[in-house]
Amino acid sequence: MIIGLTGSIATGKSTVSRMLKEKGYKIVDADEISRQVVEPGSTVLEEIASVLGSDLILPTGELDRDKLGALIFNDPLEREKLNKIIHPAIRQEMVRQKEFWLEKGSHTVIMDIPLLFESKLQSYVEKIIVVSVAPSIQRERLMARNNLSLEEADARITSQLPVSEKEKGADAVINNDGTLEETERQLDAILSKWNAKL
Repeated sequence: MIIGLTGSIATGKSTVSRMLKEKGYKIVDADEISRQVVEPGSTVLEEIASVLGSDLILPTGELDRDKLGALIFNDPLEREKLNKIIHPAIRQEMVRQKEFWLEKGSHTVIMDIPLLFESKLQSYVEKIIVVSVAPSIQRERLMARNNLSLEEADARITSQLPVSEKEKGADAVINNDGTLEETERQLDAILSKWNAKL
């Protein structure tokens, strides 16, 4: 079984992913892969330099994330160019890792994809868990975690699909408003119901 795990910024998806890892499930982490595909010397990084400018590469050969962020955050066209380079590489590696774990004999593989709905990757998974919190808690956690103002936090939250919309596309929702124990209890109940063997 391929389970997609998603949520929105500061809803606690990473916490649930960590719980799954501790239980022994194999995780394909889209965020981790997005960092791997732009490592120094990678073909993806070379393409970014040729399409968006070699000034985005630091003297160390690494991607200048701050400069890239400033460029794409304010320019939808540049962001689109970046996505056309990076998204196929990320998807290809996600599928490769999933196949690797299945070939190794894993019965259940977790695909941790923050933008599962935004990137329309529902076809990559069989079941979807959405980690959700009340909007007020989401805002508080994000402000505390990233040291943001209310306006900055709201801008980041509204840049993603609302959690309520994601819940509509979920096979199961974990409400992460309470304690870690409550979150883990909900997770265990879902895994048991779906008979998600390791």
